[in-house]
Amino acid sequence: MSGTKSSSTNLKPPVGSMESDPHAPLLSNKHVTTAVTFRSGTEDIPPITGAKELFVRFGIESKKLWYLAGPAIFTSVCRYSLGAVTQTFAGHVGTLDLAAFSVENSVIAGFSLGIMLGMGSALETLCGQAYGAGQIDMLGVYMQRSWVILLTTALLMVNLYIFATPMLLLIGQTEEIAHAAGKVALWMIPQLFAYALNFPIAKFLQAQSKIMVMAYIAGTALVLHTGFSWLFMLKLGWGLAGGAVMLNLSWWFIVVAQLIYIFRGSCGRAWSGFSWGAFTNLWSFVKLSFASAIMLCLETWYFMALILFAGYLPNAEVAVDALSICTNIVGWAVMIAIGFNVAISVRVSNELGASHPRAAKFAIGVVVISSFIFGTLLAILLIIFRHQYPALFADSSEVQQAVYALTPLLAACLVINNIQPALTGVAIGAGWQSIIAYINVACYYIFGIPLGLTLGFVANLGIMGIWIGMLTGTVVQTLILFFICYRTNWDKEASLADKRIKEWSGQRNAVEVQ
Repeated sequence: MSGTKSSSTNLKPPVGSMESDPHAPLLSNKHVTTAVTFRSGTEDIPPITGAKELFVRFGIESKKLWYLAGPAIFTSVCRYSLGAVTQTFAGHVGTLDLAAFSVENSVIAGFSLGIMLGMGSALETLCGQAYGAGQIDMLGVYMQRSWVILLTTALLMVNLYIFATPMLLLIGQTEEIAHAAGKVALWMIPQLFAYALNFPIAKFLQAQSKIMVMAYIAGTALVLHTGFSWLFMLKLGWGLAGGAVMLNLSWWFIVVAQLIYIFRGSCGRAWSGFSWGAFTNLWSFVKLSFASAIMLCLETWYFMALILFAGYLPNAEVAVDALSICTNIVGWAVMIAIGFNVAISVRVSNELGASHPRAAKFAIGVVVISSFIFGTLLAILLIIFRHQYPALFADSSEVQQAVYALTPLLAACLVINNIQPALTGVAIGAGWQSIIAYINVACYYIFGIPLGLTLGFVANLGIMGIWIGMLTGTVVQTLILFFICYRTNWDKEASLADKRIKEWSGQRNAVEVQ
């Protein structure tokens, strides 16, 4: 059957396929808008008719999710650990060095990473849906467009690094720490441009389910980074300068290794060389990238505000220390949740792009149940060892007692913060970034923070009240996301994905043969 739908030159990969066809002929960009698409005939999953069939399909979908989630978790932990390793060695160099790097890594680099990761997340929607639709040739063009936008953003954000010292002084840092952190920020400018290249590459590879290569590269980078950081920072006595050099080199190692993998032809038709098409339709890309960045940053800043508010409580040192311990535990748990986020984003975008709405909906149900079970297991472990684990993080009995008192909230947070990233991944896969940004503003900043401040300061519940209020905001956001997923017409979303693919690829008047 023929019709006027799209103009891709690619054979549609089978659903659930983990690799694109490496033997397919490479096509030049000038042919992309005039060729004919032949679909492979794959169909959406049929309705489930019984409990046995449900369990079988649940198992199959779980394998697909964990194939993606497992390496994604490992990759996230390795990349997260690069800065943590440098910070650990900085603590053995000197107190000021530790403070300077901690401030630069959490405030300057952390802010930049949030922006870059958020903007790069726009590619999860576009590359994932294009891959599912069989328009594999467009993935490389999308990645190049994202490079143009993120590198331009990085050039603008260089000012944040150059003027880090006065900005840190403005927000209340001591002069000594601000000047030391400002010097580190200047050293870390190369890392900013590595961010700009890396995150589009990551989304490009994720869309094709090429997760293992990312895991291998990240693991190798962490091993090399740990060894050479110890050598340069401690053994050779280069101190923080050596740490900055190694952190820059480690991030660029990840970028270059991934580029070598792509350029040598391992991605088949997804990369057919540089194209002037990267400079077309940039404004639409900017809008989607900006919405993605706002969505992610609103979530990141929300939890940063939790510690900031704790600093204004009576006995602030104990409150901040206890809350920092809890947020660190949540941070490591979030590294696991990111795996679910990546996996469901890829699954939903691929299935919607392939016009398989039932398969997308079923994948959502599986990831929600899986993330809930995993978060519940983590919470149970925390409660079982609630008398022991605070001593691992603090020697002060007062801080330990404060952490123990926060354990019920921390356990609830682990459950919610496993489900919420999974639902956010659904939103990214479906292309709902702008909607989720508005939801985040309402739930976090109009509802959660005011409630937390009211409970913490007006009701005199202290740190417990602040966290209850802000956690309630997260719960409300999670419930809204769940309701949206439940009520969404996924047939319509598949149609919108088809429309989006044609719009972003610039393909409007070709003939498709199914």
